[in-house]
This record gives sequence, C-alpha cells and structure tokens, in this order.
Amino acid sequence: MPPVTRWHVKLSLLYLVVALGLGIVQAPDGSGGVLFAPYVHLLAVGWITQMIFGVAYWMFPRFSKERPRGSNELAIAACILLNLGLILRAVAEPLHARHATPPLGALLAISAVAQWLAGMAFVINTWPRVKER
Repeated sequence: MPPVTRWHVKLSLLYLVVALGLGIVQAPDGSGGVLFAPYVHLLAVGWITQMIFGVAYWMFPRFSKERPRGSNELAIAACILLNLGLILRAVAEPLHARHATPPLGALLAISAVAQWLAGMAFVINTWPRVKER
C-alpha cells in the first residue's frame, strides 16, 4: 500500500472517530447547534472523501509502467490540501457561527479553496487512470 494511501486511510478513520464523538456531544441538544456543520463535514469529507481518495490512488488502473499511480506529488498535495481545508473549516465554522467576523470568514473561504484544490489535484491525477482495458 503506497504511503499516501496509508495517510488517507488512517486520517479517514481518525476523522470518523472524531465525527462520531461530536455526534455524541451534540446529541443531548437535538438540534446540533454550531457543531452540526463540522460533524457533517468531518463525516463527508474527513471520513468518506478521504477514504475514497486513498483507495482510488491505490486501486485504480495503472497510469503507466513508469508512473503506475500518476503523480505522487499531486497525490501528496491533494492529501495536504484536503486535510488543511478540513481542519480549518472544523475550527473556523463553529467560531464564525457564534461570532461572525471578517477574519473567520476569510478562514472559511481559505478552507473551501484548499478543499477545492485538493479535489482538483485528485481529479487531475485520477482522470487518466479511468480507461478501458
């Protein structure tokens, strides 16, 4: 298993545990409050998307004999950007919900751009591997 895949899979499992813990914390409230958005984001991006990125990088058909998984640099960039964006959002979103300020809004925008760039890096690296036999 390539190192980038191991990073994605282990981080996805960590985010699953953290998200489920947030689910327990917000359960008594019922509405979720300011923790609901980070909870959903940690599940959807942190666990599911991260797991997909890692397994796809590992299991999709070869790009070439020389570079079977495409660009390792793009894969690493996708991992770093996805996690940077996710952590920024998980921290900034509840704070912004309580005290909307321009700096917190800027952090949310940066988190969204980081995650978008991660998605683009993943797509650019994976697209050529989706092919007929």
